[in-house]
Amino acid sequence: MPRPFRPSLFALLFAAAVSAAQACDLCGCYTPQIDAMAEANVSAFGQTAPAAIERGNWLNHVYGAIAEQFTHFGTLQFNGEEVDNPTGQYLDSSITQFVAGYNFNSRFALQVNVPFIYRSFARPEGFAIDRGTESGLGDVSLLGKFVLFHTTGGEHHQASVGDPKNPHFEVHDPDFTASALLIGGIKFPTGGTSRLKEEFNEVIVPGAPESGIHGHDLTLGTGSYDAIIGGQTSLRYKSFFFQADTQFTLRGDGAHQYNFANDLSWSGGPGYYFVRNRQTIVGLQFACSGEHKDVDRFRGQPAEDTGITSVFLGPRLIASHGKFSAEFAAELPVSIDNTALQAVPDYRLRASFGVRF
Repeated sequence: MPRPFRPSLFALLFAAAVSAAQACDLCGCYTPQIDAMAEANVSAFGQTAPAAIERGNWLNHVYGAIAEQFTHFGTLQFNGEEVDNPTGQYLDSSITQFVAGYNFNSRFALQVNVPFIYRSFARPEGFAIDRGTESGLGDVSLLGKFVLFHTTGGEHHQASVGDPKNPHFEVHDPDFTASALLIGGIKFPTGGTSRLKEEFNEVIVPGAPESGIHGHDLTLGTGSYDAIIGGQTSLRYKSFFFQADTQFTLRGDGAHQYNFANDLSWSGGPGYYFVRNRQTIVGLQFACSGEHKDVDRFRGQPAEDTGITSVFLGPRLIASHGKFSAEFAAELPVSIDNTALQAVPDYRLRASFGVRF
């Protein structure tokens, strides 16, 4: 017989690891989300945590996480083709997100993401080299999560804890689990937008190298209220799993006559849990992620050096033990199609640490 619905969903709602789909590196719009994958295993073992929720302990509804995304931009591309970088211009971008969430019940949770951004760069400015940093609060987002469905099947008897032949499993272990979440929210214009003012003063110096790093690359915020819509799915059969998610960001009117384009990001891939028991989960996923963004608009005209479509591949290591969860992911670009001249990513690293109370 399948396990009760509520215990299965609890683990899905409390996890706070990074979701690979949210890859946008600009203005803190990288959005870590609750992770649907840990549910596929933690929920199969035991009911201690859900029982605590039903007893009304409010602290058991709370989860938190810290997530880091580091991206190195060191390659110049013009209309999708790599070009020389004689001045060695680069951009290193670090976005640290602090996440706090609350599970109202087994289906609905609210989560706030607070990003802090640090960027260092070197770029040509005429015949000189401009080196500097930009740091501060990014754009805060508030997300709601709703579980559309969760199901288990193929449940069979396993050895109980304490059995010397198989000490790791509880009595029941579903062979199959499937879950889907709907994600929606809003991003607030809390990040600084002073770098966008550079767009008014950009000039081309004849004979000087052109910069691929501009104010729209360095800004901490968009100056706009943006809607976030997305979904997340997770499948598991025994120790094999598949996870996929997508997010669409609908941009509002930005600051300083600069409007960022809408952004679509996605991720997915198969994986395998090498360790899967009541207390500990360790798994490895082969993840493919991507993003598509049209050109921005400045003063009502297209900003030609802002459109991009990218695809990344890389491993994602996930782990959890008791109330704690963590992940690490490394991604390399396999396809980048951009407009005009831009500094594009060479690699991207992510890490996170989450806890439920």
